[in-house]
Amino acid sequence: MAVLTINLKKLEHNARLICDQARAVGVSVYGVTKGLCGLPAAALAFKQAGVAAIADSRLENIAAMRAAGVAGPFVLLRLPSLSRVEEAVKLADVSLNSELRTLQALDNAAAVLGIRHKVILMVDVGDLREGVWPEDFPPLLTECLRLRHIEVVGLGTNLACYGGVIPDENNMELLRRLAEDAEQRLARKLVVSGGNSSSLASLFSGKFPAGINNLRIGEGIVLGREAINRQPIPGAYLDACTLTAEVIELKTKPSVPVGTTGQDAFGGVPVFVDRGLRQRAILSLGRQDTVPEGLAPVLDGAEVVGASSDHLILDVTAVPGMQIGDLVTFIPGYGALLAAATSPYVRKVVC
Repeated sequence: MAVLTINLKKLEHNARLICDQARAVGVSVYGVTKGLCGLPAAALAFKQAGVAAIADSRLENIAAMRAAGVAGPFVLLRLPSLSRVEEAVKLADVSLNSELRTLQALDNAAAVLGIRHKVILMVDVGDLREGVWPEDFPPLLTECLRLRHIEVVGLGTNLACYGGVIPDENNMELLRRLAEDAEQRLARKLVVSGGNSSSLASLFSGKFPAGINNLRIGEGIVLGREAINRQPIPGAYLDACTLTAEVIELKTKPSVPVGTTGQDAFGGVPVFVDRGLRQRAILSLGRQDTVPEGLAPVLDGAEVVGASSDHLILDVTAVPGMQIGDLVTFIPGYGALLAAATSPYVRKVVC
């Protein structure tokens, strides 16, 4: 069985590093736990480091963290489903929203429970994921002010997740202007959530945009890298999370399949480079557990060749002395970590 090892001290160090840097410029941090499948121990480490709230996309994760004694507050990152508004109001202190119909349903659910539910209204400044178009934000805010059990506490945007759009002066200035207008209408300060780990490069370079006072950070904490060019954050651990699997076959084989080839198991048509005979190790890890393309072997000389559902193939020609039963450790990228944390076939070890 593959093992995902999560080092809480390194997570806390990374989270504190980011929180301290953010606090110095008046920015709060929501610690995003979805990359570790809402692991309660990770949430507690984030809180110990000083995050303002715990944020996750899944109600199931928030429920599990609450059941484990994590105090929150909790922010629901994925837009609430109409079919689950009652759960959203019960489990999340704050939710991100862009649809008036959903906001009205949240208002009704909050009324039944006798509470006020806090929301951050999402604006799409170009990445084309969730959010209203900027010119539609003022009318949405007007409608929200008619809802008696909804409290608008901020506005936010998402960048670099779907469209790969980078935070820049133009889109951040657009968000700042909308926030300024909204604050004048409400006569109070708002959370202005300017994005995620894609903003860490500007945060650590000293060029963070004025008017943005919140970031939602997951990848930067768990991997120690910003999310634009995946460059290391100064002083952060890059190995807070590692993935390990066992060698289950070790043989010398050709580097190009023998015979007529077609599609692989996933409908792709693989292309091979003839490198002659190579020493190949097969590991107990596959696409059902992780994203193989996102794995970087710690072992010098090892190279990921490919994978099927349950088998990861490494070229270990340049690795002397490898044997059946040896363990190989990888530093996962974000997609690889997310999949491994979610897979029931990967054992989680917290240390």
